Amino acid sequence: MSRIFQINIMADLSAFDPNSVGNPNNNIFGLPFSESDARLVILPIPWEVTVSYNAGTARAPDHIFTASLQVDLYDPEYTDAWKQGFYMRMPDKKILTKSDYLRKEAELYINYIAQGELVENNKFMTKTLKEINQGSLFLNDWVYEQTSELLKKDKLVALLGGDHSTPFGFFKAMADKFPEFGILQIDAHCDLRKAYEGFNFSHASIMYNALENIPAIKKLVQVGIRDYCEEELDYINNSNERVVTYFDRDIKHRQYEGDTWKKIVDEIIANLPQHVFVSFDIDGLDPKLCPHTGTPVQGGFETEQVFYLLNKLHLSGKKIIGFDLNEVGVSHDEWDENVGARVLYKLCNLLTISNPQNG
Repeated sequence: MSRIFQINIMADLSAFDPNSVGNPNNNIFGLPFSESDARLVILPIPWEVTVSYNAGTARAPDHIFTASLQVDLYDPEYTDAWKQGFYMRMPDKKILTKSDYLRKEAELYINYIAQGELVENNKFMTKTLKEINQGSLFLNDWVYEQTSELLKKDKLVALLGGDHSTPFGFFKAMADKFPEFGILQIDAHCDLRKAYEGFNFSHASIMYNALENIPAIKKLVQVGIRDYCEEELDYINNSNERVVTYFDRDIKHRQYEGDTWKKIVDEIIANLPQHVFVSFDIDGLDPKLCPHTGTPVQGGFETEQVFYLLNKLHLSGKKIIGFDLNEVGVSHDEWDENVGARVLYKLCNLLTISNPQNG
């Protein structure tokens, strides 16, 4: 059933045709909102310093913006959510420049350790590692400041990466507003490694860092995991159920033996607390939908399976309080960013309807 929203519109939509082609002179999805009159603000983070395989995601926000102009605004489940206003800031060029510089340093470092060399035996590599870790701390603080500012203005906030290390500061800002919340992580990877490759805030360490440093995160529910190490499995098993992981293999085996996706989804939702942050790594999807993501892994979900889960989460009465979308690749045929733009739109709709203006 579609949902119609009775809302007060600050932006003048009288001359806006939602059925027409997206206007590139407007903002994300061709919507005619400014940051001040948009209810939801998307913060793009052009950062990919610690990616360990394919690069390109630092430039995803610009490409997703362009692809978003092709997204039809009609969503049969949330027909008018967009009228509350979505706005994306321009990616910060200083952040991108810093990412590009440190990424080159990280590539040299990764190539060095891949040869089995010891970092402590090389002063240049020791200095490089220190610079990269300092850069990640800088980014964490910057994201924290930016998202905190928006939350204090009562904006709904979304983060668009960049790699999956980017939302750490956002998690900290959320903890200031919500004393307790959980994270629903859609991902091919656990991201529970401690200082992967020596990078304290690696993209492969985001959930480890979040759990170790942010007590407000009471629960992490991971869905779609299919590429992980023994260290991560031990962390899950020793977490006293603070981490609950639905491995892709187990999900599929249960379905092969007769369990429905609905039954599994109901279990996933039951493990989550009242307030839920959605952390969506695009590689949680089948790689046919994201072939240029940083570390593609066979298996994964169709988009509609994840949308079903997120809609059921909303219908359960639990509140989605924010989200990040990360690791979208950049491709010559624009397929990755096309899928990314549609995932972003669905997430924006869900975040908006999960937070009614009178609630």
